[in-house]
Amino acid sequence: MVRLTISGWLAEQWTRLPPPLYADLAGKTVVVTGANTGIGLEAAKHFARMNPARLILACRNERRGVEALNHIAGTTGYVAELQLVDLADFASVTAFAARLKDVPIDIFVANAAICETKVALTKDGWEQVLQVNYLSTALLSFLLLPNLVRAAKEHGSHSRLVLVTSELHHMTDIPASLRAAPRGILRTLSDPAYCTPARFALRYQETKIFVNMFARALAARLSSAVVPTAVNPGFCYTTLRKHLGLPTRALMAAIDVTVGRTAEQGARQLLHAALGPDGEDGEHVEFFRGAYVSANAVREPSDFVLSKAGREVQDAVWSETVDALGEVSLDVRRIVEEYLS
Repeated sequence: MVRLTISGWLAEQWTRLPPPLYADLAGKTVVVTGANTGIGLEAAKHFARMNPARLILACRNERRGVEALNHIAGTTGYVAELQLVDLADFASVTAFAARLKDVPIDIFVANAAICETKVALTKDGWEQVLQVNYLSTALLSFLLLPNLVRAAKEHGSHSRLVLVTSELHHMTDIPASLRAAPRGILRTLSDPAYCTPARFALRYQETKIFVNMFARALAARLSSAVVPTAVNPGFCYTTLRKHLGLPTRALMAAIDVTVGRTAEQGARQLLHAALGPDGEDGEHVEFFRGAYVSANAVREPSDFVLSKAGREVQDAVWSETVDALGEVSLDVRRIVEEYLS
């Protein structure tokens, strides 16, 4: 196993990135969450230049979503679509998926995420960072899986599920005390009593571990031509950090100047996961199934993810996720039984 070191991280950040991949998306449908800002918006602009039949921007805020539509139209000439979805609200997620029920989806980029410093529960009773970054991302992935399978069959190609993670998942693990929690890992992470400042400081990283594990768990169970991939866009200067404290933002600003990537450069990584390795379809794209992609290459995820304990956590969190989301939507269990044997 190769551990990510500071020198290794710097090498990745300084890696000269090739131009964004291009593919002919005529007749194809692309969905991008968190597409009104940052790397999501930049990825959507790149997809727009590939002329898909439909490009759906999934955004929480209508005003900002409309601004993104106008920006894409003004810079590319392409007219995208806006669909509202709030990942902090399971009802909003299920309603979004229901509106797309009969739509074949060729590429789904699950990009939306938040980074918070204060603990807050959603109306669904889950800690908000955990729900937005992981649970709702998993819920959307489950509910849109039939759409991805349908597109693969109709177009005779691979559909791509891109789950955005972070290299920060290397910086933490799931401790033994949490793995042994009587209520389970996910429920314990939503317990305000557990979320002390020291523990909650690792919440973003923890959710990104779960995203990696979810991609791997899906890959192990999928028998269709849907390729799930976890991708690290790298350290980019975006609005994701807006709720962090001033000292942390100042430190990040200093890193921006030295090794930070632009949102457009980060978006190239999303394209690489969605279209890679070369923008062409074929059996060779199976190499991306369940992979962790960073700096335009398939790389090893963290030592913890690959460890025996990590594999046990992956199985436990998968079961907890299916149980929790099965209570949100009966379709989740049906989809798991039908598509994820």
